[in-house]
Amino acid sequence: MSAIRSYKGIIPQLGERVYVDSSAVIVGDITLGDDASVWPLVAARGDVNHIQIGARSNIQDGSVLHVTHKNAENPDGYPLLIGDDVTVGHKVMLHGCTIGDRVLVGMGAIVLDGVVVESDVMIGAGSLVPPGKVLQSGYLYVGSPVKQARELTDKEKAFLVKSAQNYVQNKNDYMNEVEVVS
Repeated sequence: MSAIRSYKGIIPQLGERVYVDSSAVIVGDITLGDDASVWPLVAARGDVNHIQIGARSNIQDGSVLHVTHKNAENPDGYPLLIGDDVTVGHKVMLHGCTIGDRVLVGMGAIVLDGVVVESDVMIGAGSLVPPGKVLQSGYLYVGSPVKQARELTDKEKAFLVKSAQNYVQNKNDYMNEVEVVS
């Protein structure tokens, strides 16, 4: 079965030069920007709302992406919106949140419904971002529940872009060099 699947007639939309690993599952109303990458064992379900993944963003191994349905109390529900140049570490859970540009979400972090992560943010590994929280631009956040730890250095801000660029190169290598062996 294909990694990219339609749901209720809605087919995921892929930009130019997108890599989706064959073990990932991408279902329904999902848009991936140019040079985005989705790595092994990612599950992304755009079934009851939509998911948007920006250009040059990478969703690493074992991550789960989902959304919240529209209802009377919340007519728009919570889609999952991921900006450009975002690095989503291994085994991250993103659920109905908004992630700005140039963000790093550390391994094993959980980001819940209605969260807004502004651009230029780092979220530490294993952090829990509770529903509705806003993470301000320019800071490192850590903990469970997450707390603002300190301002990012210029070197860390530059790393946010470098991390995304590294994964663009990784996905290019995979697209050119990986072959399925039976």
